[in-house]
Formats: sequence, structure tokens, C-alpha cells
Amino acid sequence: MLPRRSSHAKGIGTVPSLSRHSKPARDYLAAKVPETIALFWVVKILTTFMGEATSDFLFNSVNIALGAAVEVLLFVAALWLQFRTRRYVAAAYWFLAMAIAVFGTGVADALHVLAGLPYAVTTALWAATLGLIFWRWHHNEHTLSIHSITTRRRERYYWATVFATFALGTALGDLTGVSLHWGFLASGVIFTGVILIPAVAQRSFNLNPIVAFWSAYVVTRPLGASFADYFSKETSIGSAATSCASGLILVILVAYLSRTRSDVQSPSLAEVHRRAPEPGSDLLV
Repeated sequence: MLPRRSSHAKGIGTVPSLSRHSKPARDYLAAKVPETIALFWVVKILTTFMGEATSDFLFNSVNIALGAAVEVLLFVAALWLQFRTRRYVAAAYWFLAMAIAVFGTGVADALHVLAGLPYAVTTALWAATLGLIFWRWHHNEHTLSIHSITTRRRERYYWATVFATFALGTALGDLTGVSLHWGFLASGVIFTGVILIPAVAQRSFNLNPIVAFWSAYVVTRPLGASFADYFSKETSIGSAATSCASGLILVILVAYLSRTRSDVQSPSLAEVHRRAPEPGSDLLV
């Protein structure tokens, strides 16, 4: 933990003094999310692929009530595990990402199937929800950077954003694939092109890196989900085989990340001081 400051210390930029038992400054900050290396995007898209196929299998091949119960329990268990960690742990992080992919698909589909809302309406609804979360997060924390996820409150904003992006992406993928009659394969190909736009804009037109990241992040969901729907619904492979195959690949890649720790963010104590958390925000370290 960070040593307590003296009651006479002033200014959020003051670096706390270290006792002889204190750890070096580089150990104080522990970001709870991975660095966006190339493999991050591969694993992220894979979670959306698996989430779509798994949710479809639970609802269509098992039972709606049982499937809903499994999705909720999976989500709660993954959430509990992730928030028990104090630093980024690849297995816990990606387990929650996968659970949100499954649960988010179920929630988005329920609004359409059970509530009868058109995909255009659910897409607009989740887009508005995502915009509200972004506004609230930035209003309170003054940053949307993934390198600032160092407090419990910021972590809650982060995962609320992730959930909204998954639900939005599910609705958007169904909108293009079903309502607009593009088909799932064509939708996947189109979203593959769309996800490259933020990277090109950042390199060529100096697009803000935070805007570029979240723009690409949102697109990973309809991209992965569209291909998952294609393999599970428009081929003879089926949702069960699609889910199992993607799940196996996901486990292998996460095990690799856990082993190499190549996606662990470099500690940055300056980030905490530059955007110091308000009292009660529960510093993670």
C-alpha cells in the first residue's frame, strides 16, 4: 500500500515519503488492465467470438431459463475473481471479458427476443448507454485512459464500459447481419475493415489515442460475433463446436500471456499524481 501522507502535506502532486521498509516507487502502481499489444486484439476478438457462440448454444440448444442462470453465475463468479486481484492477472481479466461476452450477448438478445425491441432500437439504446458511461467516467476521473485504471472506481467504470460495448456490438452485429440483410460473413468482413480505421487515423491524422482505442474496442464485438454467427448458424459446424474450439484457443493464448507477462503495463507512478484519485476512490495499491 502507499504510505500515508502527513496531515500537513499539501498538493496532489506531492510524492509520498518512503520508509526503510517501503517498496521502490515502481511497485506502487498496479494497473488492472493489460497493455494493448497485438495479441491483446486477437484475444479480445476471440472472446467476442466465443461469447456469441456460447450464448447461442445455451439459449438455443440447452434451455432459456437454464442458459440465463448459467450466464449470470458465470458473470458473477468472474466479476468476483477480477475484483479480488490487486494487479493485472491475465487469467482473471480474460475470464471476466469472456463472461461479459456471454452475458452481454444474452442481455442484448433478450431485449430483442423477449422485449420485442428491433435491433435498430437496441443498438441506439446501448450506444446511448455507452455514451453516458463515457461521460460520467470522464466527468469524475478526467481521463478515459486504460493506463489510469489504478483505483476501484476507475475499474468499475472500465468494466461498465466493457459491458456496454459488448451489448452494443451484439446489437449492431445483428442489425447488419439480420435487419439490413448483409449476412454474417459480409458483416464480419466489413467490420474487419472498420476496425482498421482508428489505427490508420491515429497514424496518419493524429487521432487521439484514447479515442482510437475505444473506437476499435467497440468494433471488436460485432466483428467477432458476426464471424461466430456465420460459423455456428450458416455452416454445419454449429454453436457447440464453435464455442469449444474458440474456448480452447482462448485458454492457450491466455496461458501464454500468463507465462510471458508480455502484456503487463509498465508501472507509472506519475499517472497517479497527474490525475490523483479523489478521497474514497479506493486506490488499488
